[in-house]
Amino acid sequence: MSDEIILGEVDTPAGRYGAVYTAAGLARLAFPGEPAAACARWLQRWAPGARVRTGGRQLAELAEQLGAYFAGQLRVFSLPLDLRGTPFQLRVWGELLTIGYGVVRRYAEVAAAIGAPRACRAVGAANGANPIPIIVPCHRLVGAHGQLIKYGGGLGLKRRLLALEHAAGYS
Repeated sequence: MSDEIILGEVDTPAGRYGAVYTAAGLARLAFPGEPAAACARWLQRWAPGARVRTGGRQLAELAEQLGAYFAGQLRVFSLPLDLRGTPFQLRVWGELLTIGYGVVRRYAEVAAAIGAPRACRAVGAANGANPIPIIVPCHRLVGAHGQLIKYGGGLGLKRRLLALEHAAGYS
């Protein structure tokens, strides 16, 4: 018996995001401009035989929480997550989840926190592969000198998210 997957899109003040839910929780959140392709790639890799349906209460809850976040009314998401990746990626993403609202950390700090202090580049690669941006706050990572470095949604969105959170310590 194959898994059932919920596939859909949610409108937010920052655009329309693609989403994939499994029985365990949100598994993929795709930036505006990439929803269909990113979600299809996730399905091919992680749930190739799944039955797919569209719509559902999960998407409504996601839209509600993202809307509240973008309105500055939500600091901590309460969505179940189904993160799938390598053991190293899962360690990095778990550490990202500990970075509080309005806080920025450097790649080296995350590398040290997961017990791999020399793995800054690998942390960067794992951060770039984060399947659930915003909720797993990859936007809160900055370079060694506080500079903004690559973001899947573009540096403009990263700046917007950090400004929304009144984050300090980046340039």
